[in-house]
Amino acid sequence: MIRLPTAASAANAPRLSNHLLASTALLTAVLAALSAAPAQAQTPQALPAVPVETETAPAATAPEKGLSRPLGTGTLDASEIASRKIASPDAAALLRSLPGVSLYSAGGFSSLPALNGLADDRVRVQVDGMPMTAACANHMNAPLSYADPAVIGAIEAIAGVTPVSRGGDSIAGTVSVTSKPAVYAQPGEPIHGEGSLSTVYRSNGNGTTLSGTATAATERFSLRYSGAWSRADDYEDGNGDKVRSTLYNVQNHALSASARKDGHEITLSGGYQYSPYSGFANQRMDMTLNRGTTLNGRYKGEYDWGTLDGRAFWQRTVHAMNFLHDKGGADRGGMPMNTDSHEMGYAVSAEVPLSAQDTLRVGNELVRYRIDDWWPPVAGAAMMSPLTFVNLNDARRDRLGTFAEWEKRWTPAWTSLLGVRNDVVWMENGPVQPYSWADPIRTGMMGMGMGMANPDAAAATAFNRGDRSKTDVNVDATALLRFAPSASERYELGFARKTRSPNLYERFAWGTGGMSSTMIGWYGDANGYVGNPDLKPETAYTVGATAAWQDAEAKRWSVKLTPYYSHVENFIDADRIGTLSNGFVQLRFANHTAALYGINAEGRSIVHQDERLGEFTVGAVVSYVRGRNLDTGRNLYHIMPLNGTIDFGHRLGDWSSVLEFQMVGRKSLVDSGRNEPETPSYALVNLRTSYVWGNLRADVGIENLFDAHYYLPLGGVDYGDFRASGNQQPIGALAGMGRSFNLGLTMAF
Repeated sequence: MIRLPTAASAANAPRLSNHLLASTALLTAVLAALSAAPAQAQTPQALPAVPVETETAPAATAPEKGLSRPLGTGTLDASEIASRKIASPDAAALLRSLPGVSLYSAGGFSSLPALNGLADDRVRVQVDGMPMTAACANHMNAPLSYADPAVIGAIEAIAGVTPVSRGGDSIAGTVSVTSKPAVYAQPGEPIHGEGSLSTVYRSNGNGTTLSGTATAATERFSLRYSGAWSRADDYEDGNGDKVRSTLYNVQNHALSASARKDGHEITLSGGYQYSPYSGFANQRMDMTLNRGTTLNGRYKGEYDWGTLDGRAFWQRTVHAMNFLHDKGGADRGGMPMNTDSHEMGYAVSAEVPLSAQDTLRVGNELVRYRIDDWWPPVAGAAMMSPLTFVNLNDARRDRLGTFAEWEKRWTPAWTSLLGVRNDVVWMENGPVQPYSWADPIRTGMMGMGMGMANPDAAAATAFNRGDRSKTDVNVDATALLRFAPSASERYELGFARKTRSPNLYERFAWGTGGMSSTMIGWYGDANGYVGNPDLKPETAYTVGATAAWQDAEAKRWSVKLTPYYSHVENFIDADRIGTLSNGFVQLRFANHTAALYGINAEGRSIVHQDERLGEFTVGAVVSYVRGRNLDTGRNLYHIMPLNGTIDFGHRLGDWSSVLEFQMVGRKSLVDSGRNEPETPSYALVNLRTSYVWGNLRADVGIENLFDAHYYLPLGGVDYGDFRASGNQQPIGALAGMGRSFNLGLTMAF
């Protein structure tokens, strides 16, 4: 990559060091005092090996974890994940059944989750405790693309009011994905070995997934490998038409080593992802390479004063974009775009029972992120030469966060939680460079001698002369109150002040040309986006309540209702600043005031149960959200319409099945400023069944049983078909996948 002269970027180092020392001093003192007591010897119970996961009826309620897990939290355990993973290799797709969760379409294995209408960077996504940042101007390498469904042990999604201990620098909530826990040998067993091999075939798109795990363990030590490879061609919609630029190819590998003794456990893990290509139907570009390497270390220890949890992590991502064949290919150079990022940091927290009624949680974390984003010149293309386009030059985003949280059980019925958090965010970008400094007129467009204005040259000059560093000091606070008058009912009221600083592209994407601006944006609308260095952090004030009812034993039935309202100051929206060719528009990120409100509802019940016929269950999830820009009066972009899912389950011994009805209302409340397309309502029927013979499990599923044709409300526009038509046909919404017969086979050993 070309390196431009940079100012002394180390200016932030003293400030970072001072803040780090100041914010960790109190935490260090507390932990030092507490850890002075001798460790309480605890001999953990050996975990039995479970050869094959069987699907069971979901529990009526999630296990209690105090107010650190609000009542509205959506959860998926290993058995539910095992039954759903045959539908897609996309880990984010597993979240679709959780209340308040919707998905931005973004590649076959890299959807972007939205919580209560707020998506992407507004959601804190953690994979085994690591915060992961998309290293791409189009967010093609989304955090959940690194989590393979085959090795996920559990998923939690907290939408709305989120405890400060569960994350900062986010206003929507937290999605936490954890791998299956380490398996150890039984007492007296010399060496325990186990593993599994799985294969899945999906007829629509001719998709295939191969995955496997292998574990060797003693009572104290466990070593595990897991790997998965998935590929597919372009899928077909319900009319049998191919949806272009939806193919993908990806593999993930992970190796972890765990050791435990007397209530203490250390885990070291490393991961590697390689994807040679992935099509993006709603983007102008496709992904032509992604290499991601991660290292993650965790310590968790039980002391007589409480629990200490520490983690250190490192990640590097090498990423490239260009055109795959559906968009013209890159035979003559295309338009190469490259990124190289590094992310590292640590997180340490402690949970201290101060008394039988009081629990204190404190923590500190540091995340340091670096990224270069450059676009090499293309020989013979006057618009993309003779220089390298430097978009982000040694760009930095560092965040230091500290929190304290107090939970108190006042009476058996009343519990409260109060928390406060501070996050300091430092951001900086080095000098940038356009393809050409010719200003204001450059000639020789495509060798035809046509003159054209070069706004990127003037924009780069202005950007380099301006302030290219920002510091935000953000404060979060959360208050929760729970009332549980009996075992059958619980009520919760919460308030949160949550903040998020802009990402690097929202602040520092400087190109104002039609071509350069359309390379920026993760919304799938093919419009052009320009950054704004003067953006302020978003601040969301959210109030939410949950009412939960269940049978006294929490086994037969449960119902939850969660209404919420969020008022967001300095909401980062986009203002139209120009019109591009073919009806697309150019927008600049800008702060506004916004409001979102809605309700999530879920219920589940066992309707019949006996030894002869088995167990019959019914469950339902319904979500509604409405979002408006209060300054402009426009609807917020990519808001999911009213939607719901009803499932009928059956389990008899080792045989389990589910019939699922997915319903989505008409999307008519769209953002006219971005030419967001409307989509009609639709209903899908999905069927899945599985059977276990000893160590062998078979899964059969039919997604979109009746081959319905529908359009994805958050799918953006079908730019792949538009490009294939020579930019002639009117661009429309992206069609969803038609019927797919899915077969899966898992053998455990």
